[in-house]
Amino acid sequence: MSKVAVIVTNDVEDVEFTSPVDALKAAGHDVTVIENEAGSKIAGKHGLELTADKGIADVAVNDYDALLIPGGFSPDQLRVDDRFVNFVKDFLLGNKHVFAICHGPQLFVQSGLASSLKLTAYESVRPDLFYAGAQVLDEPVVIDEKHQLITSRTPDDLDDFNREITNALA
Repeated sequence: MSKVAVIVTNDVEDVEFTSPVDALKAAGHDVTVIENEAGSKIAGKHGLELTADKGIADVAVNDYDALLIPGGFSPDQLRVDDRFVNFVKDFLLGNKHVFAICHGPQLFVQSGLASSLKLTAYESVRPDLFYAGAQVLDEPVVIDEKHQLITSRTPDDLDDFNREITNALA
């Protein structure tokens, strides 16, 4: 099955990590949690505790088939680190699957590629994406087939999001 990278740091929205990761694993995919350093402890907004499998310096886009970016405050922290921004950018340019929910699409603004994307995000993030030139929709799931990008708005959309990301990798 597919190898999926998940980029995440502290204050991730717990369910936006656990729900898609559980769906991906249930579908037989291999999931790797990536943070600053392998073995780093990661704390979710609501008590989730994670350990990073790999550090961002230890991974390459070619090692993975897809990228998952959960929401919460994690993406806002990751987007100030060029290593994570370049990782996301390389996925988008490499015609690989990218899945982002809620605040996850914040990383697309820093990538410089937002103007070519069709997507959705959390309500407060949509204007940033719009002003960066993206085609922004207010729908539970938006699929940008040109870029193999699947985005959703909030935890309320997780059932639809999980269905679409697992279908994309089927």
